[in-house]
Formats: sequence, C-alpha cells, structure tokens
Amino acid sequence: MIGRKKSRVLILGEKETFLIRVLIKKMADAKLDAEFVKWKVTDIENAWKDTDMITLYMDEGEHPGSDVVHFLTDKMKDADIQMIPVGEKKDVKFIVDNMPGDLIFKTFNRPMDNDVFIVSVLELLNKVAEGEFKKSVLIVDDDPNYMGLVREWLKGSYKVSMANSGLQAIKWLGKNKADLILLDYEMPVTTGPQVLEMLRHDEETRDIPVMFLTGKNDKKSVVEVMALKPQGYFLKTIERAELMKILNEFFALKK
Repeated sequence: MIGRKKSRVLILGEKETFLIRVLIKKMADAKLDAEFVKWKVTDIENAWKDTDMITLYMDEGEHPGSDVVHFLTDKMKDADIQMIPVGEKKDVKFIVDNMPGDLIFKTFNRPMDNDVFIVSVLELLNKVAEGEFKKSVLIVDDDPNYMGLVREWLKGSYKVSMANSGLQAIKWLGKNKADLILLDYEMPVTTGPQVLEMLRHDEETRDIPVMFLTGKNDKKSVVEVMALKPQGYFLKTIERAELMKILNEFFALKK
C-alpha cells in the first residue's frame, strides 16, 4: 500500500546549529520531511515548493529582518500555512508583534522540550490534513442536486457546508463560521434577498461576504441582483473551472 506523502517542514534560521540538527533528526524519527533553510528571501523561495508548515528557529538575540518577515507573511497567506516560532522570549515577541496572529499556531521559548515541540508540529499538520484551516464556504440552495454538485467542485480546496433554506442557513451561522456564502437568489419561502437582508441586520453575520447564485441573466435580473450589493454573483450554468477561478481570486484579494 502506498502511504501518504510525508509532511514537509522548513526550519528557518541564521545558521544550521547542532540544536537544529538534533531537531531535524527528531522530526525524521516522527516521519516528517524537515529541511534547514537560511532565512534569506532567495533561499526560502527556492525551497518553498510543497511546504506544509514553517518553524522559525532563533538563537539568542537573533531574528529575521523585516524584509524576510514581510516575505514570509505573503507566502504563508498565499499557501494557507502556519508557523511555530522558537527562540528567546524577546525574539519570539518580535515575530508575534510583526506577523498576523492567524499565521502563528503556537510559540516556544528556549530552552524547549523537543518532544513537546514535535507533538505540537504533528497537531498542526493533522489540522491541516483535516482541512481545519481551509476557508469555509456555505452553499444555500433549495436544490440538493445543485448543492451537491457545487460541493464536489469545491471540497478539495475549501471547507464546504450546505443549507437547503434561508432559515436553515441562519440557524447554521448561529453556531458556525463562514468566510463566504453562496446564496441562491430564487428560493421559496425565504428568498435570497430576504436572507441577505437578515444577515446584514445581524451584527454577527453582517460582514460575511455573499455571492448570489442565479439562473437568470437578463438585464433586469442582473440589475436587481447587483442593487443588493453582494460581493458577486454567477449563473448556475457556470463551469467548475470558472467558479474556482472566481473564488480563488476573491480570497486572494481579501488577504
């Protein structure tokens, strides 16, 4: 049986010290593909392919410059991966203060217990494998066949949930978080515009982006849809590649 590909971890540092080599050996024992890379932009770029997470290993009084921090921030956002910084308290604080909090999974102050660190690395990688850090998309449509089709299209790249009515969607959002709602414009009982109005009047949901799904492309219908100021709309006849392109570009612009 062919096993799952080893998770790839980049260990970034000023130089490859004895402690870093010990850590790489520990990771190899845990079936992780760990590689040391100097924290230079060009070196990180060259080693980046297929990286699943970053460890920033800082010796006392060392941390990467702001150019590297900004570069890492952009690369990690684009790849939807996270970091575990390791170092003296003041150096870890520098990273925490200069990077978005949602990119940092945990922090470790030196000296650290390597076994505890490995457990945290495996915890993060398991969450990645389970899609916990994927963007969450809620599809709201009274047609279960269409919902199922769109879910199949998206589930490889996004965490997808479904609701077959506006009221079910509101109930779901009371307990869950969505980064985007794909909302059927023409639903019985509670229409798409009515659902949008309810979302916009609730402090908890008013900022969730909404894109309408519609079966009509005549000028009057398009004007009516856009008058509600959604983040976008698309026809239900859209092909998978075009839909993925729209969503990928939407989330890229939000970063």
